[in-house]
Order: sequence, then structure tokens, then C-alpha cells
Amino acid sequence: MTDNSNTNTATSDFGNFVQTFQIEDLDVRGRLVRIEDSFWEAVQAHDYPPLLTRLIGETMVLATVLGTALKFDGIFTLQVQGDGPVSLLIADVTSDGALRACAKLREGTELPEVGPGEVSIPQLLGAGHMAMTVDQGPDMERYQGITEINGATLAECAQNYFRQSEQLDTAIAIVSGLDNKAGKPRAAGLMVQRLPGAADGDNEQEAWRRAVVLMSSIRADELLDDKLSASKILYRLYHEDGVRLFDQRIVHHECRCSEERVRRTILSFPKDEVMDMMEDGQISVTCEFCGNDYVYYEAGLEAMYHEIAMHPTDT
Repeated sequence: MTDNSNTNTATSDFGNFVQTFQIEDLDVRGRLVRIEDSFWEAVQAHDYPPLLTRLIGETMVLATVLGTALKFDGIFTLQVQGDGPVSLLIADVTSDGALRACAKLREGTELPEVGPGEVSIPQLLGAGHMAMTVDQGPDMERYQGITEINGATLAECAQNYFRQSEQLDTAIAIVSGLDNKAGKPRAAGLMVQRLPGAADGDNEQEAWRRAVVLMSSIRADELLDDKLSASKILYRLYHEDGVRLFDQRIVHHECRCSEERVRRTILSFPKDEVMDMMEDGQISVTCEFCGNDYVYYEAGLEAMYHEIAMHPTDT
């Protein structure tokens, strides 16, 4: 096994990173993702029920696995939306490794006290879709892939998307848990893909099946075990086939909300409409990701609209 990992370390023994690897003899590439602090920081400001917290962890891992597999400069967003008890799961990761996530539970709904493996994604989200979007700014065309919710788990839904839309053999395993010594939730995921352009004969198909079978042998508790490093896990799985590790990429939680972004959003609405929404002489805007509140009073709103009337190009 060749290990080209850099010397960066995550903020816990478990880690907050993406480990890219390639299985030399099988023409397969992959990613191992682990998140803990970034997961905890994404959910600590919310009173999510345990099952929804686990699903957010899975969504964050899947967004990181998929987003870091692409070459882009911007934001990769994974959004799962349905008509079931959980109406929305969303996570995004920037090309710099900034990760955030949130979820919505349909009003009046209570989730069962079970692990995510005991109920299916269709049961929780109902009929809906999974959307993957790459946004590289206003000067670049956005890319978006959409697929129906089709699979018992988020990983299966993503695998079906790759098989149907990208014609790329992909296998994904994701696990999310709430209990560990540090008292923080943690999540992990492992993805393997056949290299684009790889031959498709009987030997190559057998090599792909071998890669998937070996990946499937990893247990959930092993993916979440901080005593097993990424290199140990991958060596156990693929040492006979020659696994090559590349530099780890550290991910971290970071919300992109700001006073300026909220101001621009408010000013995108007509003044009369905004003033009609005021309660007790103020408007409060809460970020769904981090929970930060932005409060605007009538005098401040009047000043904002006066400024934009005087300098309309500043928006």
C-alpha cells in the first residue's frame, strides 16, 4: 500500500476528512469520509429528534463523498425532498471543504425512536426526489442532476442515480451514530467507483464485483471506530489488490449566512410587502442552517430601502 497522506490532522481522533484512494489492480477509485466535529456543529443549535440527526449525518457524508469527487470551484449541494414525515434533507460543501446541513420535519409529525436502518427512506421522505447541484457562481452555468427517491437508503438512492444517469458503476456505504466517548454524533461513508473508460470484459466485471464485495464487508461499527484509521480500514479491505492513498482533505463546518446576504434577500422584496410582514415593529430572519437570528426594526428597514433608492446599482 502506498500512502501519500499529508501531515494535516483533524480536530479529533475520529476525524473530519476525506481520504481519496485508488485500488490499483481493480481499476477502482474511492473515497472514505469521516465527520464528527463538523457533524456536531451542524446540529447542536437545533432540537432535532435522534433519527433526524442520524439522517442529517448521512446526508452530510453523502454530500461530501459526492462533492469532493468533482473538480469545481464553488458549492456542491445535495437536497432530498419528499412528501413524507421528513420534508427536506439538505447539505452542501464548498470546494474549500466548508460543510453545513439542515433538515425539516413536517409539522405535527413525530419520528420513531429507531435507527435509520430500521426504517426506509421512502417511509421517512415519501415520494420525492434527490437533487445534486454544482454552483460555480453567476458567471458559470449551474449543473444539476435529479433522480426520484428510489432506494431504501440515501446511499442506494445515490447509487441508482449513478447507474441510471451517469452509467458509472458506483457502490456507497454510509453510517451515522449518536453515541461515542466524546459525546458527539459521528458519521462515515465509503464509496468506490469504476474508473471512467475502464474496459468492460469479464475480467473487469469480476474485478468490480470483488471491489464491491470487499467494501460491503466493512461493518458499521468499524467505520465509526476511532481506533481504526483510514489507512488501517483500507489496508484491511484492499491490501491484496494494491491500495494507493492520496492526500487527505480536511472538512469543517461553516455556515455562509451573513448580515449582507440577509439584507440582499430582504431588499429583493417590495418595501410594502416587507413592512406588512413586521410583527411588534420588527422582522426576524433565522438561518435554517445555523440558527442565527437577524433582527431588523422599522427604522433600519426604512434606511435600507432609502439607501437602495438612492443607489440602485449597489444591490
